[in-house]
Amino acid sequence: MIARELAVALREAGLVWHPAEGDRFQLDLPDEVELEAEADIFTVSEMTIEARQTPSGTDLAFNGTTEWALDAVTLADAVWLPREDQLRDLLRGTFRRLTRLSDAFLVEIEIAGETRAFEHPDPAEAYGLALLELISRSH
Repeated sequence: MIARELAVALREAGLVWHPAEGDRFQLDLPDEVELEAEADIFTVSEMTIEARQTPSGTDLAFNGTTEWALDAVTLADAVWLPREDQLRDLLRGTFRRLTRLSDAFLVEIEIAGETRAFEHPDPAEAYGLALLELISRSH
């Protein structure tokens, strides 16, 4: 799972999240809302937190399973923390290889004939950095 900072950068770059069973996320509520739960990591699950389609978009409904009073948040109030496999899938045809180095992982992608490499001790972070580059270049 990637760090919140990279997840926020991906969201700001334009990564769109379509919540699915098993997805993990953190809350990202306005500064005036004091909520310790922002540091907590939640998982989308029919039994606890489900994605509900509403006329205004997607809400994440908490189904009464949390100890604090929150019924639902909009997708805009959540930061998706994609898994390694989800990040790799999002790279699609640009992904070339993942290489294990002595103290890190190297992800290589190819964009417009140019090979780009991204290194990080956590393979999910390396995939995330590569995806951030891909999204940034597509704008």
